Amino acid sequence: MKASYKKLWKLLVDKEMSKGDLHRASGLSSGTMTKLRRGEDVSMEALRKICIALGCNIGDIVEFINDDQ
Repeated sequence: MKASYKKLWKLLVDKEMSKGDLHRASGLSSGTMTKLRRGEDVSMEALRKICIALGCNIGDIVEFINDDQ
């Protein structure tokens, strides 16, 4: 299974925020932002920072999908 951040990108659009806005609001490193854009795994701490910045829950920003999808 792999993580999908499609929900995060949709939420940013709904909140009229850019990825740069998220970067600044959450305090994530540029390396973590790159991992998110590439769909790579990030730490729970990074996901927590995103949830705090966006006022949401983890299920609102990430979901796990089968590798064969």
